[in-house]
Amino acid sequence: MSRERKNIEFEEVREEKGQQFSFRSLIDGNVLTQRAVIRQAPFMALLVLLALIMIANRNHAEKLVIRSNALQTEVKELRSQAITTSSELMTVSRQSRVEQLVREKELGLTENKEPLKKLVIEKK
Repeated sequence: MSRERKNIEFEEVREEKGQQFSFRSLIDGNVLTQRAVIRQAPFMALLVLLALIMIANRNHAEKLVIRSNALQTEVKELRSQAITTSSELMTVSRQSRVEQLVREKELGLTENKEPLKKLVIEKK
């Protein structure tokens, strides 16, 4: 076959050796078509993917820290509430306070003045 019959569109495009990086080639987008940039595209995609994963991981970690701080604050509040309730219960359950509450509510109960007796049942 002669050179004239050869289909031109399938010939390899040869890269110019003297081509350098310039601001104009950056604006035009010609930088992105250079062979070196095209060869590095998978590596750049991997870097972008890793950056996105790192950003997502940081956001997740910050949410966990915020939630942990909120839970610690809630635990402190609940602990103080439990201590307060326990002391109030101890105060109310004292014998003198129980007697006073029975008198105030007029339940008609009186304190037993005799000692308790133990009942013993003999089995046959």
